[in-house]
Amino acid sequence: MSRTKSRPPTCRDLHDHNSLMLVSKRTLQEYRTSLAPEEVLAQAKRFFSERAPLYATFLDKEGPNYCTFRGQGGEEIVIGVATLDGATRVTGSTYLFDMQVARFFSTLPGVTE
Repeated sequence: MSRTKSRPPTCRDLHDHNSLMLVSKRTLQEYRTSLAPEEVLAQAKRFFSERAPLYATFLDKEGPNYCTFRGQGGEEIVIGVATLDGATRVTGSTYLFDMQVARFFSTLPGVTE
């Protein structure tokens, strides 16, 4: 059995421009990473507050396994984390900021299977 390292998804991977993506698949995205849950949340806070100036957001609420951000017109981004099978499952939910969530996921390291 060979061990392969998964690469972070690119925006093109998560948003195939040649086909329509159902709204439900854009509004709820998941990714598995080798980072600890608290590090994922710290990176989310930096990413959504600093790296996307065109789509500016601010930290709205946070807890030990989630953080929420508010952006244009009150639009919400929710990032949740949970440990699962030795990795961290990251869930991102939003309606308008799906590309930004996909970009955030692309900055996270993958999991070695």
